[in-house]
Formats: sequence, C-alpha cells, structure tokens
Amino acid sequence: MDGFDPMNSFGPEVAAEYDDHPRGDEDAAADFLAALAGDGRALELAIGTGRIAVPLMDRGVEVDGIEQSQAMTDRLLAKRPETRVTIGDMAGADAPRRDYRLAFLVFNTIGNLLTQDDQVRCFENAARHLTDDGAFVVENLVPTAHLTSRGQFVDAERVTADEVVLDVNRYDPVTQLLEENHVSISAGGIRMGPIAQRLTFPGELDLMARIAGLRLSERWVGFGREPFTGRSERHVSVYTRAS
Repeated sequence: MDGFDPMNSFGPEVAAEYDDHPRGDEDAAADFLAALAGDGRALELAIGTGRIAVPLMDRGVEVDGIEQSQAMTDRLLAKRPETRVTIGDMAGADAPRRDYRLAFLVFNTIGNLLTQDDQVRCFENAARHLTDDGAFVVENLVPTAHLTSRGQFVDAERVTADEVVLDVNRYDPVTQLLEENHVSISAGGIRMGPIAQRLTFPGELDLMARIAGLRLSERWVGFGREPFTGRSERHVSVYTRAS
C-alpha cells in the first residue's frame, strides 16, 4: 500500500483507543486458554494491551509476552506492571523462558506478518518456546469475501446520522496480501485507518505447523468450542508436538 508502513499500525493513537472496542469473547478466550495452560506458564505473541492476557492472568496463569509496539506495551504495563514483555518481532524474538505450556496468537494477528516465510518463522518461534507437552493456539479468519474475482470491494461498516465508516479493500491473490483502509467520514473530517494482512487458509497454517514440528490437534470455530465446518468464517486451532 503506497505510503503505508505496517510497523506503524499500532502506534500511540491506536493504542490509546484499543481497549475501547472489546471483542466480547475475552472471558471465553481466557477460559479456553487457561484450560490448556493448566499449571504452566503462557506466552502471548503480539500481547498488545493485554485484552486477552489480563483476564488469563486473572485466572492464575503467569503470562509473558512478545510485542513490537512500545505504545501497546505501555498500555499493558499501566494495568499489569509485573508483566514481562519482550519488545520485538513475534517471528523471531526470544521470550525469557523456553518452558511455556502454552503459546498463543489470536485475533487474526498471524496476518500481520506479510510473507509466508515470516509466518513460518512465527510457528517455529512458538515451537521453540514450548515444553514437550505444550500447545500453540492460533485464531484466524477464513478468507472468503476477500477472494472476489475483481480483487477489491467496499463494505459499509457503520452508517449513522453523524458518521459513515467504509472498509475499502484490495486483495492480491499472488502475494495473498489484503490492503485495507477503514475510512471514517463525519462532520469532524475524514480519518484513515490503513492496515495490511497476508491471508492464509487453515490448511496452509497446518503445513506451517508441520514445518515447525507441530501438528493440528483441535480446531473449533471459536473459544466456545463450536464445531468447525465448511461454512465457518474463522477458526481457533490448537497445535501440539508431532509424535
């Protein structure tokens, strides 16, 4: 995307508003992840402001994190100053330990790595930090509307009397890159929210896991363990050591 640096996607402005828009399934996610962590430690890749890590800590799980954005990390540390966060690239940064029972990467964040090589490196990095009986959880969307024949589309995300928010998208099937801009139009002016993601189908993620020495052990639609089907628009996948 011309004029866009993905490294700036989660700067101070985004970090300041990030917790104002909860997902709604934070407790379900924390319950799901706590069951996998058991009495072990957890590592969140792209821990952000701690929207999932904090409720997981509230359930008694010790959580460390890797995060590239200092602004997002500062928001987390304001809430939980004891959290150990490594500032760096989740595809290669070293966390403090190598004995995590659980590593997890949620909310489509694997797509923030814009090449297949970096996504594979991310799986390898997660595997490197896990115990032999550990699990790596990845939550991601299943590409659907993005794969239109024209490779571009616009959605009306929100329409009110005071504001219109348009989601403007362009998809390249060769690189699997989705370039997206959330455009807010209101009396206060026009505000842009650009982002880029590399889209991956579940099968490609499964192959990345195999390269990293992991295998798929569970796949659900969401953290409530709803069955995954051919109509599912997202998935929560659990990878464990390949035997």
